[in-house]
Amino acid sequence: MPAQLLDGIALSKKLRAEIAARGAIATAKGLRPGLAVIIVGENQASQVYVRNKVKACEDVGFHSVLERYSENLGEEELLARIATLNADPAIHGILVQLPLPQQILPNRVLEAIAPEKDVDGFHVANAGALMTGAPEFKPCTPYGCMKLLESIEYPIRGARAVVVGASNIVGKPMAMLLLQSGATVTICNSKTRDLAHHTKDADILIVATGKPKMITGDMIKTGAVVIDVGINRLPDGKLCGDVDFDTAKYVAGWITPVPGGVGPMTITMLLMNTLEAAEKSAKTT
Repeated sequence: MPAQLLDGIALSKKLRAEIAARGAIATAKGLRPGLAVIIVGENQASQVYVRNKVKACEDVGFHSVLERYSENLGEEELLARIATLNADPAIHGILVQLPLPQQILPNRVLEAIAPEKDVDGFHVANAGALMTGAPEFKPCTPYGCMKLLESIEYPIRGARAVVVGASNIVGKPMAMLLLQSGATVTICNSKTRDLAHHTKDADILIVATGKPKMITGDMIKTGAVVIDVGINRLPDGKLCGDVDFDTAKYVAGWITPVPGGVGPMTITMLLMNTLEAAEKSAKTT
């Protein structure tokens, strides 16, 4: 029997309705949640992501600001603009779309965003706080993955979880969130020996490598929950994940489709973080 689908589109719709309702309450009190999105350059994938984020804000009634800059923008100019947004009371979240042009250091930019407006959860202060179990904001993609697990009431405590991919954006924070929920966690990377040995032992398998279909059905434990963070475009134009869905779906108990799994959840959790930033700002003013 094929695995049951972890439908990120359906769950996103449910969560966005809740976010819109809470946002309306905040707005009625004079505190409309606001998100500023900055994009530098003409990266086509980034342009799509940014449009989706701005539209999502509009759909739930948030205030959104989209700022586009040329590929030649200087680092100091960008940092100055971030400083202005940090001081703007109408903006509760600031997101700088990655990647950035080579003349701009991403770490300098991410660390320039005020931690209380770091709705991506990438600031070093938030990353450090995540290590201690008390982040200001959870990074959006791992947060979305946790919501998917929560939606099926999966018993994370005591489960064996394997994260394939060790990036600062997904892999590492994903491992921390699973650990905080009581899972026994293994992080695999490009140097891991006998990857299949680890993945076949996983009750929960999270894959975020950017390599199309690298995890096949014979690398998965029967009945496992498989969450595929990857999204790759094949030569024929079709999209696929980092998991070979066609073979994995006959082994896994639950699996995310690509597209329609983790992707919608990432933007939804960005909205949630922006809403929470607005709500927190009301308590500090």
